[in-house]
Amino acid sequence: MSDRAGLRTWLKLRFIAGIFVTLPAFVTAWILWIFWVKIDDFFAPMYSQMFGRPVPGLGFLTALAIILLMGTVARNVVGRRVLALGDKLLLRVPVFRLLYPSIKMLIDSFSPERRGSFKAVVLVQHPREGTWAFAFVTSELVLESPVGKGEMVTVFIPTNNLYLGDVVVVPRSDVIFTGLTVEEGLRVILSAGTATPMRLPRV
Repeated sequence: MSDRAGLRTWLKLRFIAGIFVTLPAFVTAWILWIFWVKIDDFFAPMYSQMFGRPVPGLGFLTALAIILLMGTVARNVVGRRVLALGDKLLLRVPVFRLLYPSIKMLIDSFSPERRGSFKAVVLVQHPREGTWAFAFVTSELVLESPVGKGEMVTVFIPTNNLYLGDVVVVPRSDVIFTGLTVEEGLRVILSAGTATPMRLPRV
């Protein structure tokens, strides 16, 4: 009986481990497949009319070409001005303007082009004294108050994975700089803390 229980435990542990190893690959492949199919379906009528028959994969290649073109435009001065004008026009659309700025700011924060938006990975006491949270420094400032001037830092503290969070201004002296790179900090958040190094700050 004990041998059967041991076998069941052995199989259960290996099966669960197999799920966690293979699931990310299957989910990634599924997302890419959906993207391929949907993009192809979107462009299919146009290419069917042009060539007289559907051309599988051509819609996907078209989407890649459009993304590459937009990236090329965004990298030069004239293109940036055109995109800025496009942003102004989009901000005039009644419902669209309520969502667009927040979504754009979020995506820009994690874009390689905006890597400087997160200057450092730090630890701050949040949401109460005695508990520490990972945060990303976004800017530094000098706060002038009735008691004098103080060096402060603005930090973004993720509270719902990376999509939502708190923006807090705290004294620089209350911040612990971890020595982690931004990529390592993002990995800690996305892994629910399992990627946290054994010792911090890292020197």
